Amino acid sequence: MRIGIPREIKDGELRVALTPASAHELASAGHEVLFDPSCGAGAGFPDAEYLKVGANPGNAWNADLVVKVKELQPAEHGKPRKGQTVFCFQHFNIEPELLETALARGATFVAYEAVVLPDGTVPILKPMSAIAGRYAVQMGLWCLQKQNGGSGVLLAGMDGVAPGKVVILGAGTCGSNALALAAGLGARVCVFAKSERRFGPLRRLYPATEFRTDLENLGAALADADLVIAGILTPEMTSPTLITPAMLRRMRPGLVLVDVGVDHGGIAETSRITSHREPAYTEEGVVHCCVPNMPAAFPATASRALEQAVLPFVLEIASKQLSETVKRAIQVKDGKVTHAPLAKDTGRPFHPL
Repeated sequence: MRIGIPREIKDGELRVALTPASAHELASAGHEVLFDPSCGAGAGFPDAEYLKVGANPGNAWNADLVVKVKELQPAEHGKPRKGQTVFCFQHFNIEPELLETALARGATFVAYEAVVLPDGTVPILKPMSAIAGRYAVQMGLWCLQKQNGGSGVLLAGMDGVAPGKVVILGAGTCGSNALALAAGLGARVCVFAKSERRFGPLRRLYPATEFRTDLENLGAALADADLVIAGILTPEMTSPTLITPAMLRRMRPGLVLVDVGVDHGGIAETSRITSHREPAYTEEGVVHCCVPNMPAAFPATASRALEQAVLPFVLEIASKQLSETVKRAIQVKDGKVTHAPLAKDTGRPFHPL
C-alpha cells in the first residue's frame, strides 16, 4: 500500500505522525512511503533521513492511506478522496463543518481518539495526554505571572509564604501527570474525579494530596484555587461541562484555568480554542488557556511517543486485516457516519459498517 505522511499546517503544530524510523519499518514491510518535504523538520527529522530509509518525496495526499496528526484544516478540506483512508485525530463531534466535509469527500476516516482497546484504554491518546498533563502545569506557571494576566502567585511558595493551590479535574493519564509536576513543585493539590477507582496508587505516591469525588461541591473548592487543570476525558465522548460563568465569578481574580480537553468540548462554558501563538484570554477575571494541541510544544518527544502508539495500527490498516478495535474507530466511511457515539453526539443517522 502507498502510505502518505503530510506536513502539518495547523497553527503551532510541529509534530509528525511517522518519523523516519516508522517509514523504514513500513518500507521493510513492502509498503511505499510518500512524504511531504519538510514534514518532519519541526520535530527534528530532516528530509534526508526519510530518503535514507527508502521513503519518497512527493504529495502525501496521493497515497491510499494518509497518516497525519491533527484534524483536517480548511486548506486540506478538498484533499481526501473516495477510496482513501485518513488516520489522525478527527474531533468531528465539536466541528460540524469538518464532519460535513468528511461526509462529502467519501473517504474513510479513522480517528486516533476513537481507538479504544477492550479494557477501555486509549493507546494513541494516552501518551499525548501524559505530555499535555505535564505541560499544563508549566502553562499554568506562565499564565500565573502578573505580566500574563495571572494573580502573581508562585505555586511553589517560599519560606514563610504558603504555596499556591492547584485543583486538578480528572485522575486519569492527564490528571495524574499534572499531579506529579504540581506536587513536585510543592503546591497544595486537590484532585477531583467521578469515582475513587484511580485514587489508591495516587494516594500512596502523593500522601499530602486531597482526593475528592464530590463534584457537586466543585464550585466551593475552586473559590480559593490559584490554578485549575481540566483533564477529564471519557473515551469517544465530549467533555462534560462542569464550570459555569457563575462559578468563575466566585474565583479569585487572576486564577488560571488550563482546559486540556478543549478539543473534546471543553470543561467550562467559557472555554474556547486558543493557539500556541495566542494561548490565553481572560473572561470573568479568570485566565483561560485552551490550546488544543499542547503536546506540539515538544514535537521531538511527542512525535516519537505518538508514532510508537500509531504504527501498529498503521501496519494493521495497511494489511487490510482490521481488528474490531480499528473497525470501531472508523467514524466516517463512504459519506456515512459509521461510529455510534459520533452519530449520537451530532444527531446523525448511524450506519453500521
